[in-house]
Amino acid sequence: MKSVAAAAVAAAALAGITAPVGAQVGNPATPTVGRPVALPPEGPSASIRPIAVTPRSGPLPSNLTLVQALDEAAARSPAIVAADAEVAAAEARLLQAGYRTNPELSLEVENVLGTGELAGVRSAETTLAVNQRLDLGGRRSARINAARAELEVQRLRLAISRGDLLRSVREQFAHAIAAREKLNLATENVDRARELARIAGILVDAGRDPPLRALRARSALAQAEAEQEAARADELAARASLAASIGVREPVTSVSGPMIDARGQTIFAETSLEVRLADAERLAAQAVLRQQLAERRVDPAVGVGVRHVRETGDVGLVAGVSMPLQIFDRNQGNIEAARRMAAAADARRANVFAATTARARNAIGAVDAAQRRVAALEGSAAPEAAEALRLTELSYREGRATLLELLDAQESYSRAQASLIDARLSLALAAAELSRIAAR
Repeated sequence: MKSVAAAAVAAAALAGITAPVGAQVGNPATPTVGRPVALPPEGPSASIRPIAVTPRSGPLPSNLTLVQALDEAAARSPAIVAADAEVAAAEARLLQAGYRTNPELSLEVENVLGTGELAGVRSAETTLAVNQRLDLGGRRSARINAARAELEVQRLRLAISRGDLLRSVREQFAHAIAAREKLNLATENVDRARELARIAGILVDAGRDPPLRALRARSALAQAEAEQEAARADELAARASLAASIGVREPVTSVSGPMIDARGQTIFAETSLEVRLADAERLAAQAVLRQQLAERRVDPAVGVGVRHVRETGDVGLVAGVSMPLQIFDRNQGNIEAARRMAAAADARRANVFAATTARARNAIGAVDAAQRRVAALEGSAAPEAAEALRLTELSYREGRATLLELLDAQESYSRAQASLIDARLSLALAAAELSRIAAR
């Protein structure tokens, strides 16, 4: 199990989300969030990237560490594959947005199948023309900007899906380690209770203790064995939950290593994925509004062609210009809807900013409290309970302590160890939450 000193390093590193380098976790500064989202350069992608590979298959490592669990989850999770496919779809839409409007080829035949001189096809005039709508209102650039903004939104949603997955794996891994430690503690309690029942039987046989003492010792052994079975079931369930979070059906064989993946880096609150996503959605809404404004502009279409007069055999060039008349549809509804959506995105961004700030402060407070609790238990409570149990066991063997005193010392030791395991688990869960908030 990781010591509180290493845990404190991890918590302090993660706490950099709201404090400058070297600041104490117990005195977090106010988070600053809202860095503008940098979009990719203008213009569509040159090509569509290949479809995402299928998730990793096969068995997990027999002895899984936290680093391995995070790697396996990122490679196996169908949720990540789905989110990555949505990013690829957004890239394809950006590519499509960059294409210009296709030209139109038209064929027109006049003065045929009429009456008099226009009977039959003697006087037919055939015109073959090519027409092209000009993008003078900026429709193409508006489409590209809107598609690029949506691509950034999808990329951030992929990052959020990955962050949520990694937080879940960190939490389930911590639960698995804690369940293993509690099973080890329960096994230790059974061994100690079995030895106590043996010694009590010897003392009763020797006439030093009444038979009731041996009965009490055997009862304590039965209770310890029952608790061991419960701890064994919890440990199996924790390994199964960890496997499920990774994307595997069979329970993980075993886990090892620290609960916290400490990394020496400082992460600021403004890099919170939720705030960055809110910024990206706001920019996307503004880009859609600009696109709808561009759609109401009038773009003329020009054409050039060749006309053939059958009667004389002459050929001539023709040219023309056409322009839509905005009498009824000026895209008013779509423009108003886009304005409303942009205003909604601004409001959501403000709400996400406040929620993320509070969430970061709460996470830092939880890390700090769990860190202090682990330090107190490791520093005094657990060692003192272990020493008291050792001395009571010696006194019992020498006849200077009663069975009830020994059982009480054993219970105090078990409570102290279980509290230490729970405190370390709380620290790991708080660190996982803080790591999720600080995810880039």
